[in-house]
Amino acid sequence: MAEKKATTKKATEAKATAANKETVKKAAAPKAAKATLAINAENAGFKAGDVYQALAAAGKALSVKEIAKAAKISEEETLLGLGWLFKEGKLSSADEKVTLA
Repeated sequence: MAEKKATTKKATEAKATAANKETVKKAAAPKAAKATLAINAENAGFKAGDVYQALAAAGKALSVKEIAKAAKISEEETLLGLGWLFKEGKLSSADEKVTLA
């Protein structure tokens, strides 16, 4: 009987150690930092250029997602650029798609 208790105690300790290692691994995983978008005239102008180039290369109306993918920028940056270009009168839109004016 004494041997069974010792074996059971070792098994319990091994399980606890394994559980602690899993907890440490989960806790050690770094969280992805959220990227921030610098909003200033220079950055907005660059994003507008990216959006304009993507639309010019496509030659057709694109959605915001399609523009972001073509320009290789985020949707937020795409919207910033679109705002700039709409203000300048360089774009027109229809049916949730944007094209060069």
